[in-house]
Amino acid sequence: MKLTISFIGKQKRYRRSISVRTLVSFTVLSSLLMLVSSRSTDSVSEDIARIKLAQAANEAENVEISELAESTRLQLQVLAARLAEMDATVTQLDEQGKLIAAEFGMKAEDLEAFNPDSTPINVDNDPLLNQIATLQQSVTAKKQQLAMLESLVRGHHIHEQSQLSGRPIQSGWLSSYYGMRKDPFTGSPAMHKGLDFAGKTGDDVVSTAAGIITWAGERHGYGLLVEIDHGDGIVTRYGHNNALSVSVGDVVTKGQPIAIMGSTGRSTGAHVHYEVIRHGQQIDPLPYVTKRR
Repeated sequence: MKLTISFIGKQKRYRRSISVRTLVSFTVLSSLLMLVSSRSTDSVSEDIARIKLAQAANEAENVEISELAESTRLQLQVLAARLAEMDATVTQLDEQGKLIAAEFGMKAEDLEAFNPDSTPINVDNDPLLNQIATLQQSVTAKKQQLAMLESLVRGHHIHEQSQLSGRPIQSGWLSSYYGMRKDPFTGSPAMHKGLDFAGKTGDDVVSTAAGIITWAGERHGYGLLVEIDHGDGIVTRYGHNNALSVSVGDVVTKGQPIAIMGSTGRSTGAHVHYEVIRHGQQIDPLPYVTKRR
């Protein structure tokens, strides 16, 4: 069986006969060629896509590794700088500790007695970790040394603080001495059992030694009075104040403001009446006032 194809133009006529078997074979072959061609193109495209995906993943990993390496490098730099600072600080503390110890008549070997076990610590043979461990040992040693020195300083400071000395004012002048004088109200001779320091209303009145406040309030003749017990039978009084800055039971240090100067009670002007009492008896405060701190 044949199939005839005719083409008729204006000047030319074309006619071709093709068998059905030939036509079917041609059609099947064309379809196979198209299928193979299409499959090949799709496969290549998929392979290219997979390669590009792998390349992108590899580039991302390279970037991540580079960032991690940079971050690690910066951290190591910071750690190294910090270790250098700590080492310098330990050296500085060591020198300061030696200077303080020298003031108390101690020698360098006396401080070394307070060092903990200084056997080097081997940390996985890592130089950086070994350096950190060594610094930790040094810091521990300095802490023990400074704690010991602090105890000495505190003891010395407490002894110094408890010693009565100096004036009960920060500014002003000595206006009346201890002993017999003419009473400013009666004109008759009378015993003045303290020192008067004149100044301006509002000036600070300060403690002449560390102690505990045992009186803070009005007392006949004294006006607003502060009384401090310094231990060892020594008590000081500060009278005629305009206002008080402390209360009974407060612990005060030498030089601490305790009141505001005024003229309350039996007074003729702004001043502080200062008394020193030893074992219950008023004594002349002048030796303590002129005593070097």
